[in-house]
Amino acid sequence: MFWSKIFIPTLKDSPQDAEVISHQLMLRAGMIRKVASGIYTWLPLGLMVLRNIENIVREEMNASGAQEVLMPMVQPKELWEETKRWDKMGSELLRIKDRHDREFCLGPTHEEVITDLIRNNVKSYKELPLNIYQIQTKFRDEIRPRYGVMRGREFLMKDAYSFNLDEESLQDTYLTMRNTYKKILERIGLEYKIVQADSGAIGGEVSEEFHVLAENGEDTIAISDASEFAINTELLLKEGEDINSLEGQPSPDGNGKIVIKKGIEVGHIFQLGKVYTEAMQVNVQSQEGRAVDLFMGCYGIGVSRLVAAAIEQHHDDQGIIWPESIAPFEVNIVAIGYTKEIKIADAANELCATLKSIGYKVIVDDRKDGYGTKIKDAELIGIPINIIIGNKYLENGEIELKHRNGKSTVSQIAELSTIFDRFKK
Repeated sequence: MFWSKIFIPTLKDSPQDAEVISHQLMLRAGMIRKVASGIYTWLPLGLMVLRNIENIVREEMNASGAQEVLMPMVQPKELWEETKRWDKMGSELLRIKDRHDREFCLGPTHEEVITDLIRNNVKSYKELPLNIYQIQTKFRDEIRPRYGVMRGREFLMKDAYSFNLDEESLQDTYLTMRNTYKKILERIGLEYKIVQADSGAIGGEVSEEFHVLAENGEDTIAISDASEFAINTELLLKEGEDINSLEGQPSPDGNGKIVIKKGIEVGHIFQLGKVYTEAMQVNVQSQEGRAVDLFMGCYGIGVSRLVAAAIEQHHDDQGIIWPESIAPFEVNIVAIGYTKEIKIADAANELCATLKSIGYKVIVDDRKDGYGTKIKDAELIGIPINIIIGNKYLENGEIELKHRNGKSTVSQIAELSTIFDRFKK
């Protein structure tokens, strides 16, 4: 891939309406462009990162035993009326009518659709447990969309739904999903906390949120300084208390003291129990031959929100610092004089081919611009490793490796293969 051939419309300055760093850098790095309030087009670089995260999510979900499907974004009113959420969801639910005056909504979530699927197709305890997921676009008509893709109206989400014969089976699936989410966030390379939470409009009695820690996080969470305990502050505050009063109090789990942190909610898992299966009359025949209502779980993770969360946690004054697992490219070959010096062009092309052959995602900066422009763009976009080939290569065969985290070294191009992996680590 050549820089001159890929659509990367970078910006020198941040648009005035971009409030948080992830929104600013995604616009400046040419990852997204606004179409309407809370609705964005994903450009090539942004889509690469989005797909990298999506692939990690899919791999871990498949490894957990969950099965992927794809449900419709447009959902009929009748299903939502069965659970009484047509009115309960309020104005966040975008309601539409077709040409026959039938009412539908753009799905913000899919509990009703998946529950209807199960009641019409699963009849026996022998078919359980089931955990079914999708990765699909959602729409929630936020009253005030903000922070770019972090709080947009249209977003990409992985939502999974489990169906279990009893509470013990539901607990097993819930813990499997909890561990799966931990693996996803650790593979991406994010610092996070699992937070006790309120189930909200989804329902159920037990739920936990996964928060990526970041200064610009929308949520305030209380964590223990001596254990893994974390809770949404709204569940901890007593009447008359403010958030600051919680700092330094004994942790409710008996370990250490409370520290207040900001977090970005990227995942939420629920034990729904029979909230939906009773409302929609979903039952199967048990081993004893009785009709029993199923227990249900729900597990969501914001794929597009994870892109913004990663930037909020990994950036500096120059731009993005991508974790290598989700970077659009792993290596950027900065060829100074590519269009003028055939030796530099040949060296860059040969090095690109070698790195690609051993599995690296590589881009060659073949533009006419000088070193300053190229390295500024490289730092803005956040590609982990930059290999600079320029005058020193013409003079003595030297190239420079610069890691986005600040490390750098000089090498002969012939020695690159022996030091590259060590430098990468």
